[in-house]
Amino acid sequence: MAQTPDVAGPTGPGRASPASEETGRAPVELSDLATLKALAQPRRQRMLQHLTVHGPATSATLARALGLNTGATSYHLRELARYGFVEETGAQGQGQGQGQGRGQGRGRERWWRAVPGDRRFPPRSRQSPEMRLVMDELNHHAYAADLELFEQLQLDAADEPWADAFPYSRGTIRLTLPELRAFFEEYIGLLNRYKRPAADTPAGARTVLTRFLAFPAQTGAADSQAVDDHDVADQDEDNRREAETP
Repeated sequence: MAQTPDVAGPTGPGRASPASEETGRAPVELSDLATLKALAQPRRQRMLQHLTVHGPATSATLARALGLNTGATSYHLRELARYGFVEETGAQGQGQGQGQGRGQGRGRERWWRAVPGDRRFPPRSRQSPEMRLVMDELNHHAYAADLELFEQLQLDAADEPWADAFPYSRGTIRLTLPELRAFFEEYIGLLNRYKRPAADTPAGARTVLTRFLAFPAQTGAADSQAVDDHDVADQDEDNRREAETP
């Protein structure tokens, strides 16, 4: 979703992004309809995306970056903070513990950051009809924003090592539902393995956006046969791999 910071898909298989800055934090299920509606607002998703990619910002910074007015960004930031998705932080460029306490900022400027955490949506089988409508709207905007950002950043990539930093994979595997849930949790665990505090992050590291999407194929004749082999093709030298079922 995310286009939202650190929001995973349903508890079980689903859309996911990094779980938390602190590995081992228990997942939190977002089952409150008001919270989901607050998160599904398209402008708020864009603001969360900006905070995730670019780091802390003020309402004025977000307004300029997203073509909004400061009144709108201030309102949406307050709503996101109300539901725990953002929080006030120190001024940009001055980390916590360097003379800037949380919420101080510079002068009257209020700086905001996206709050990390392992947040998950209820599985679709436990969603009410109204919640499904909200989730469908949220996912529609999130997936579209993800693809648009991926394509734009790839087009804008300079001719330097990070221009090759767009790996992706498409493939098929045959799993039971419990195995798919386990696959999802292993993916979240892998993300947590690579998460570390800013102080421990080496020079040259950059924020890398990760997305996970899995869904069952339609049942049919092909689904009744065991598929054990995949044709895997390397594309150029940018770590892109595609697995196709014969």
